[in-house]
Amino acid sequence: MDPRNDIQRRGGGGGAHTGVFLGGSPALTGAQSRRRKMPPRPADYKLQVIIIGSRGVGKTSLMERFTDDTFCEACKSTVGVDFKIKTVELRGKKIRLQIWDTAGQERFNSITSAYYRGAKGIVLVYDITKEETFEDLPKWMKMIDKYASEDAELLLVGNKLDCETDRVISRQQGEKFAQRISGMRFCEASAKDNYNVDEIFLKLVDDILNKLPLEIPNRELSNSILSLQPEPEVPPELPPPRPNLRCC
Repeated sequence: MDPRNDIQRRGGGGGAHTGVFLGGSPALTGAQSRRRKMPPRPADYKLQVIIIGSRGVGKTSLMERFTDDTFCEACKSTVGVDFKIKTVELRGKKIRLQIWDTAGQERFNSITSAYYRGAKGIVLVYDITKEETFEDLPKWMKMIDKYASEDAELLLVGNKLDCETDRVISRQQGEKFAQRISGMRFCEASAKDNYNVDEIFLKLVDDILNKLPLEIPNRELSNSILSLQPEPEVPPELPPPRPNLRCC
């Protein structure tokens, strides 16, 4: 998906070539020197996205389908947090996404809540075949309102659309919930059938880009995007709770 910025090798002219050696090493002619690969273009933006929701809704499956185009029928529950890197191009910009997959069990909340802080986008997932995962959405919104940035883009996803015959949560219910939250988008998807997976992540990134300045001076770049240095297991501290909540 990511175009390489390598210079394509071009065939030489007709006839045999005789290299010129200086000091035991072949000298590069002008044409030969152009054959060397150019370094890949660095990312224009580096963004952090987190996926949250109750246990078993398919958060890991959505992440792995988007990043690796794979699907596992019997994925083990995520313990704590996991992440993958995906580079995409939108609007002529190269964007490197760091996607965090968080555990849905309540006992991991003290760990996973620390990753809300730097997120530019949050994907909240429920299972359209399990009513309890939809009923848990207000709980997850409280976590978002407590720890995430007010500027974070929100996306509600009803997953497992491939199980339509077992559906218990209608599309209208999902839409109605999303409409209650200012700025939240809604979409249904299937990680198993690879339906709407790329679309939901790319639309989220597009919404994030809408909030970013078109041009960021180099001196401000490190403060405007996520640094992709090796991450600690748990960020050192949590942000203070926010007083103004978006959700009732």
